[in-house]
Amino acid sequence: MLYTTLGKTDVKVSRICLGTMTFGEQNTEADAHSQLDLALERGINFIDTAEMYPVMPRAATQGSTERHIGSWLRKSGKRDQVVLATKVAGPNPNMHWVRGGRNNLDAANIRAAIDDSLRRLQTDYIDLYQLHWPSRNVPIFGASVFNPDQERTHVAIEETLAVLGQLQQEGKIRHIGVSNESSWGVSEFIKQSELKGLPRIATIQNLYNLTARHFETSLLDETCYREQVSLLAYSPLAFGQLSAKYLDDPKAHGRLTIFPPNWSPRYLRPGVLAAVAQYAALAREHGMTPAQMALAWCYTRWFVASTIIGATSLAQLEENIGALDVKLTPDVMARIDAIHASLPNPGQ
Repeated sequence: MLYTTLGKTDVKVSRICLGTMTFGEQNTEADAHSQLDLALERGINFIDTAEMYPVMPRAATQGSTERHIGSWLRKSGKRDQVVLATKVAGPNPNMHWVRGGRNNLDAANIRAAIDDSLRRLQTDYIDLYQLHWPSRNVPIFGASVFNPDQERTHVAIEETLAVLGQLQQEGKIRHIGVSNESSWGVSEFIKQSELKGLPRIATIQNLYNLTARHFETSLLDETCYREQVSLLAYSPLAFGQLSAKYLDDPKAHGRLTIFPPNWSPRYLRPGVLAAVAQYAALAREHGMTPAQMALAWCYTRWFVASTIIGATSLAQLEENIGALDVKLTPDVMARIDAIHASLPNPGQ
């Protein structure tokens, strides 16, 4: 396993992070514990979760993921061996089961969220506390164009940072990060932290995979490079599409078949399907599984501090971790870029 340091902190994490959003929906508590055990055996010390997990979000299961991790932490006694990250949900009136759907990033909501997460996770502190999505209007979750007509009342960034600073002083969180953020957002978080003496973001958790490479533009990767904000890449297999399991069997069991198609339509776009077919053919031509190639490519990107992988079986988890040892030749890398040039960012 390879390790890296998050942002300007002294926290060292594995280049692979165990994503857990299937725990409590597609995976039982016993499954979750087995995955956590295997991850640690393979050198993974970084675990990512969120208060709204598992997915797809619903009232009956919300918080189950953190509870499953918490029971493992209690049983294993390995809290000091892991870097634990979780996230507070941003505003979403459709998620009425999370603080009545009024879950904005103000002091009252963040305090309620962190206390609930600490209780479910059975720990006294969170190593990396992340804002799951912004309070303000910003294109996320399949939207790629900023629309000023969708402006809404939001909590000022300095107000959010102020309560996070208080939580740091109280020992409930160590470091902070953002997720689903823009270049402007990263810059504003840094500016406000420097102007007001508030906590500095260490990480950004954003979408990044072969079908969604927007992060590579100077809008984000230069900003994060110069400000030393580490990228935690999520959805590296594009909800399983880049494993080619749906290409091989459109009815394969997974999020894109067991959940309603309108939940994540971006990965069902014709451009995504066309790109997946080409990437899968390239991988198989060179003796790799499509998942191995997609992950190996992500693992080698210079600006990705840690790639968040998820699995619903130990076999999948083994394959995903094993992709760290897969070396892509210059020819394969060039052909990946050629596919991207012909079908740029269909899953963005």
